Amino acid sequence: MHEKHCRPRHRLYIYIPCDCVLDTSSQRERADRAEEKPKAPIFETCVEHSIAMAGGGDELKLLGMWASPFALRAKLALSFKGLSYHYVEEDFKNKSELLLSSNPVHKKVPVLIHNGKPICESQVIVQYIDEVFPDAGVTLLPADPHDRAVARFWASYIDEKLFGAWIPVFRGKTEEEKAEGVKQTFAVAEKLEGALSECCKGKPFFGGDTVGYVDVVLGGFVAWVHAIEEVFGLNQFDAAKTPLLAAWLERFDELDAAKEAMPDIGRLVELEKMRQAQAQAAVY
Repeated sequence: MHEKHCRPRHRLYIYIPCDCVLDTSSQRERADRAEEKPKAPIFETCVEHSIAMAGGGDELKLLGMWASPFALRAKLALSFKGLSYHYVEEDFKNKSELLLSSNPVHKKVPVLIHNGKPICESQVIVQYIDEVFPDAGVTLLPADPHDRAVARFWASYIDEKLFGAWIPVFRGKTEEEKAEGVKQTFAVAEKLEGALSECCKGKPFFGGDTVGYVDVVLGGFVAWVHAIEEVFGLNQFDAAKTPLLAAWLERFDELDAAKEAMPDIGRLVELEKMRQAQAQAAVY
């Protein structure tokens, strides 16, 4: 189990006017000084963004695995929120007691531990982060109840349909099974193209001018979208077929908060090539 501390990306500056400092002089003296100095100097106090936004003493710990798209989703939410947290890398072959006790039902990553209390399942974690730290970074969930329901619908669709279509691509035992997975993948991409058009209303992201909940949910798969293209030659977000998704992918890749959370694509490619070789060897 490997643990590291992920630093916040931003600092929050609080400006305190001198007038706010306790002054024991008379009201007349204060009025005279105000006339002499119409512009009071300021004191500048720098406070860590994580402390200001996380309520002063909040401790955040994320249990994950570097190649997991679901753990990446939680990392992205924390990154877009600018929150500081401790990251613990889990070994799937030797799961830690902390993971097993924090997620006794599924025994899977990611798990976010906030002040000692675990939160499981990536979509639940993203929503929790947005609700508990509403003033930090970008707001992920829409304020309007209907827009929020629509965002949750498409987030659920991504996990069920996109990830589901990948399974036969990765693990199909016959060429027919793999071809069916490719077909399903393109069908899902077309649906997401329509969803993006509906949700963004001509703006860059599902969330509008800035990333939102669906952007983070789909963003968890971005690293594997690139890796799949390299390993299998499958361009899922083809500009000719889904131009909005292709443009979205380019914009998302360029976001600093996304870059900070993303795993190395080359390492994912090597991992999948190794898995493919092991699966092929098992056949023979």
